[in-house]
This record gives sequence, structure tokens and C-alpha cells, in this order.
Amino acid sequence: MTKKLFYNYLVIPFLWFFFRIYSMLNEKARSGWAARRKLFEELERKISHLKSSRTRIWFHSSSMGEFEQAKPIIAEIKRLKPDVQIVISFFSPSGYEHSLNYPLADVIVYIPFDSPRNARKFVRIVAPSAAIFIRYDIWPNHLWALKEKNIPTFVVSAQIRKRSYQSIPVVGNFIRSIYNSVDYILTVSERDKDFFRKIGINKPIIEVIGDTRYDQVWKRKSESLRKDLIDNDIIEGRKIIVVGSSWREDEKVILPGIVALFSEIKNLLVILVPHEPKEENIEAIERELNGKLSSIRFSHLQHYNNEPIIIIDSVGILMTLYRYGHVAYVGGGFGAGVHNVLEPAVYGMPILCGPRISNSQEALLLKKEGVLFEILFTEDMINYCMRFLTDEVSRIQCGNRAFEIVKKNIGATIKCLSYLEKVM
Repeated sequence: MTKKLFYNYLVIPFLWFFFRIYSMLNEKARSGWAARRKLFEELERKISHLKSSRTRIWFHSSSMGEFEQAKPIIAEIKRLKPDVQIVISFFSPSGYEHSLNYPLADVIVYIPFDSPRNARKFVRIVAPSAAIFIRYDIWPNHLWALKEKNIPTFVVSAQIRKRSYQSIPVVGNFIRSIYNSVDYILTVSERDKDFFRKIGINKPIIEVIGDTRYDQVWKRKSESLRKDLIDNDIIEGRKIIVVGSSWREDEKVILPGIVALFSEIKNLLVILVPHEPKEENIEAIERELNGKLSSIRFSHLQHYNNEPIIIIDSVGILMTLYRYGHVAYVGGGFGAGVHNVLEPAVYGMPILCGPRISNSQEALLLKKEGVLFEILFTEDMINYCMRFLTDEVSRIQCGNRAFEIVKKNIGATIKCLSYLEKVM
């Protein structure tokens, strides 16, 4: 009881106040706050169209990145048992908005604010046969509401943030109590499993299944190879750098390097994919290139006139674009943390990124194996690109190692299903 009092009378009021203020200052947060006003009305309407006799599994992901880890599990469930209903919830607007057209979901909603009343109401309406939290986005009142109904709970691709707050008595005890309320914790690595045990998580079944993101990129690669986004006339005979999910912090470092590379490497082509292809972001890139290199937007590609830089002004196609690359730069490493490095790795190419990679176990693994290289300065960008675009043997060897790392780590989905089959 003490843990619930602590959470509901101290933590929840603070979180509510923080989210409310943040929603006034941030456009995405504001849209998420507004959408939650009619959340239960929309949820009841959507659930009412489903047959109550069917098995129903609820997946919760914080955002779009975590949802990528859920997708291969959902796809395999639907392949094996098409009648199983899938309810998907998100915390962030980016995950929710980018996934509204996901075809394998029966219902897609925001998770409501984590009050006891909201949580019980959400669980009552959804009435899942099982609940799956992806990675570490577990909301305590929703977990407790599930336990009250004896609904099996899973944390999949489980990781726990290894920070000093574990040693703070109240916070550490609270975190332990939350994870000890889960039925199954399916971790990414043996190190994660050991860490859960080390901090006192002893009640759930804890097993290593690996990271389902490897399965997802493997599957998406097969799909992307059937798509032709850029005419062969444009890419044939070119040496291609794909810059994926770049932020302004990335671009300030790498764009001067890209400009310099064009004077050294013949037939170079750069496909640049901003993380947020808003008009102001694309215009900022175009201004920086003005007078140095010409560029063309992807939406105008029918008028291509040998421009050396293609700026992608649409979303959802980055994975397919990596297939054209000889070298990839993955954005985010000069900001909050590097984005998905497995997407270029599965195509077999050297990977460059900024220095902040501690958020990504797969980036740390690829760096350790010598296929991912950190960029600190513009000169680093120039040197690595020169190395891999002029030495084909080095590039192919490095790319093959990257591909083999992905191939070696597929299979987490099947392991996950072996635990889920009990509730299907």
C-alpha cells in the first residue's frame, strides 16, 4: 500500500503538472494532451466493434522506436492466429500519429494519464487476455489494474536504465516493486537479465530472448528490396552516402564535410533524410548548401538534372533508401542519442554517427565489432568517407561484418512467442 500512496499522492500530481505545462510549450505534447480528452469515448467506440469472445492482446510502446520492437511479434501472432485481436497504445504523439495506418492493429489509442481511475477504466474497456510492455515504458497504475484482474503481463525487449537512482532507497524500492509485479521479463541480453536479478527483481520469470529489432529490420529489408524509390538512371555508377534521420546538430558537422568530399570523389551522390522533413528544416539545409552544391527535393525528382544531393521531403521511406547506400551516416548522435543503426547494417555497409551512442546497445555492439565509427569533427566525416568510398575491399569487408552481426542476432520473435502461446 505504501508504494501506491507514494506514487499516487506524490509522483502522479507532479507528473500531471509537468505534462500540463509541457503541453502548453510543445506542439507534439499539446496534440497528445488534446487527444486524451476524448480518449475513453474513442476507445469504447473502437472496442465495441470487436468480438468479445476473441483473444485480445494489448501492446504498449512509449514511442515509434519502441514500437519497431513490437511489430515483428504482432506480425507473427497474426500469421499464426489471425483471429487474435491486437490493441496498441502509445505514450508519445510521434508514435501514435506515425502508426495510425498500421494494418495489423485492431485498435490504436493513446495510453491515458496514469491515475488509478483511468487505469482501471482502460483495462476494463480493453479487457486484454495479456498485456505486453515494450522495453521499459511501464505505467504502475495500469500494471496494478492488470494484476487486479489476473491478466498476464510481459515486458519484452526488457532493459532497465542503469543509473544511480537505483541506490536511492525510496526510488529503488519502488522500481523493484513495479518489476516484481510483472509475470514475465524477456530481456535483450544476458547482461540485462543479470542486472534485473542484481537489483532484486526475483519474482517474475526472467529469460533472455534477444532484441526483436533485428527481426524487424531483417523483415523490412526483404520488403524494401521490392520497392524502387529512385530510378536506376540516377544511381547507376554513383558512390552513394545516405544520411538518415539527421538533426541540425548533425548537419552542422557533416554538411561541410560532404561539400568537401565532392571535390575528391567523382560520381558522388548524397541522399539526405532529415529527421523531421518540415519546410523550415529543409530550407535550412538548402540555405547552407546555397552556392556550394545544388540539390533537389525527392518530391521533385521527376525533374532531376544531375543534382549531387537529394533531400528527402517525405516520411516513412528511410529504411528503403538505405539500400542504395555504400556508406551510411545515422543521425541523433550529436543530440539526445543515435537513431536506428540496424537499418543500414542489414544492407551491409559501414556506419558513421555522432558520439552519443550509449542509448543504443546495438550501436555499442557495432562499434565494438569495428563496423560503426564515431564522428567528432568534420574532418572525421571526410576521412572515413574517403576511406570507404575509395577502398572497395575495405568497404565490402566492413559491410559484410555488419550484415553478419544482424543475421546472427535474429530469432528473438520466435523465442518471445514461445512464452506468449500460453495466453493465445
